[in-house]
Amino acid sequence: MDQWTSGADYEQWMGRWSRLVAQEFLKWLEVPAGLRWLDVCCGSGVIVETIVEGNAPATVVGVDASAAQISFARQHQARSNVSFETADAMALPFADSSFDVVVCGLGLNFLPSPGRALEEFRRVARPGGTIAVYVWDYAHGARFLREFWDSAMAIDGEAATSDQAYRFPMCTQEGLRSLFEEAQLEDLAPRALEVVTRFSSFDDYWEPLLTGQGSAPNYLAGRDQQIQMAIRERLRAVLPANAQGAIELPARAWAIRGRRKRG
Repeated sequence: MDQWTSGADYEQWMGRWSRLVAQEFLKWLEVPAGLRWLDVCCGSGVIVETIVEGNAPATVVGVDASAAQISFARQHQARSNVSFETADAMALPFADSSFDVVVCGLGLNFLPSPGRALEEFRRVARPGGTIAVYVWDYAHGARFLREFWDSAMAIDGEAATSDQAYRFPMCTQEGLRSLFEEAQLEDLAPRALEVVTRFSSFDDYWEPLLTGQGSAPNYLAGRDQQIQMAIRERLRAVLPANAQGAIELPARAWAIRGRRKRG
């Protein structure tokens, strides 16, 4: 249901908003310079880029299951202390205790077994190392997504089962805490990350939905033109455009951090 086959299309649809959240996420983590980082589900390299710009890492490794995303990331993050690998998040190709910090942005919920993935994050983190993730608040806080799904469900009775709020009930503060507790991580700290998604026009909102990259665009690609146009016109009517046609929508992600137990 979720295709991630183009780094450029991902940037257009989600990368620009992931970058905003990544900046808030890394400021909140407050980890020192000179550490070894692993970014799981790195996609087009958004978090890696933000780590390099603001955290002075010793090394950063980004991994993703999509070879196309890894290829895009390599082309845009050519630094001596940065590397990318195509890898399964639930079977990471690294030795135990290889990293000081393991992060995953907007990816944990897409994995077949988030719990198994967290076990791998814990394994490759050093004792006392930081493990942290963030996911969109699909049910309430990510309004640019919520507006789409509410409009889709008003038009198409089958849209509800594709809605990320329905598909990913773990994407709440309580859901993340439960996963981290099951993974036997300690010093847990949840956090809401708030950003504003700004679209210069309705087309700036709509056109990325035609890329086929991710849940909403993939759902839309599977609908006939009549349904697509009905959803489009409903969105045009309900989105809060200003006098210049620009649209601003608040977006919240839930984040949590923990530590691998020492000893």
